[in-house]
Amino acid sequence: MRRLPDSGGAQGGDAVHSVRAVILDENDRMLLCRFAIPDRAGTMVWAAPGGGIEQNETPLAALRRELWEEVGLPVRTDPPHVWHQEVVAPGHAVGYDGVVNDYFLVRTARFNPRGTLSDDELAAENISGLEWWHLQEVAGYDGPDLFSPRDLATPLTALIISGVPDRPVLLGL
Repeated sequence: MRRLPDSGGAQGGDAVHSVRAVILDENDRMLLCRFAIPDRAGTMVWAAPGGGIEQNETPLAALRRELWEEVGLPVRTDPPHVWHQEVVAPGHAVGYDGVVNDYFLVRTARFNPRGTLSDDELAAENISGLEWWHLQEVAGYDGPDLFSPRDLATPLTALIISGVPDRPVLLGL
């Protein structure tokens, strides 16, 4: 993962920069990964597939690599950049003072997610499941797991109703 200078919060800290895909199928279901948070035992977070940008890798190249590895989805076009998230919180990303996530919209027919990573490799990435979610399921969820961003239903609703924004929407935690 590439370390970037902090973009305005933590004094002298580093943030991990990741790319993520808002993968929507023909019925506006979003594919989410279930992540186990290692430093907070028992905490599970549903988040968009994706991951860190490696050294000398462009964000879109990283997105293509991550989606192929995690869910088996080839991305042949340049998807639109729809959301931007900066979280400055030591401990939010192990070894970093925060995280910067750039989200890209990928529309596709529903598929059975299975990338090139083995189950053991996915577990090493703290991924314990992949699931398609309807907006109503996200909005109405009251279980023990969290979403990232926490209020995923709000930007997802805007994206589905209004389409691609003129510039990336800023997200909170």
